[in-house]
Amino acid sequence: MTGVKIHDKEFVDYISSEKIQKRIEELGQEVHSDLAGKNPIFLGILNGCFRFSADLLSHVDTPCEINFLKVSSYVGTKTTGKVNELIGLNVSLKGRHIVILEDIVDTGHTVDFLIDRLQKEEPAGIKIATLLCKPSAYHGKHKLDYVGFEIPNLFVVGYGLDYDGYGRNLNDIYQIKT
Repeated sequence: MTGVKIHDKEFVDYISSEKIQKRIEELGQEVHSDLAGKNPIFLGILNGCFRFSADLLSHVDTPCEINFLKVSSYVGTKTTGKVNELIGLNVSLKGRHIVILEDIVDTGHTVDFLIDRLQKEEPAGIKIATLLCKPSAYHGKHKLDYVGFEIPNLFVVGYGLDYDGYGRNLNDIYQIKT
């Protein structure tokens, strides 16, 4: 088993880039099927979703827009439990079909915060697509519509996910070595 070291932590292989790409293609086909002809707007949640967003949308063959929001709820390897909106939205969402794009959903605080905020814009509907979900940590009140992989409640990096800003560039996903 190979791994990487980021700052003071060791990480070991968890999900290969090949497996990630195959699953994203499947998710893209589901999203396309569900939203064809609905003029969706995809809202990527930065920073972690940049790779997932680009790869997912390459498999969505319907006219759409993409915009980005930046929110934060992590310091190091722990969630703070508080979501801070850092970069806001600058397009009208009224009557639009929204798909929130997340790299990972664990507690659900960010998803709940975003949906509560976006519902004020009177969209036609809101769906959530995430590459990773931690069902054992999820306490959110909203259904996740498109989930790439369900994982245990462990800390992971790579493919957009970071540890204090590092590791986003890795093609594979790695779990923290215990």
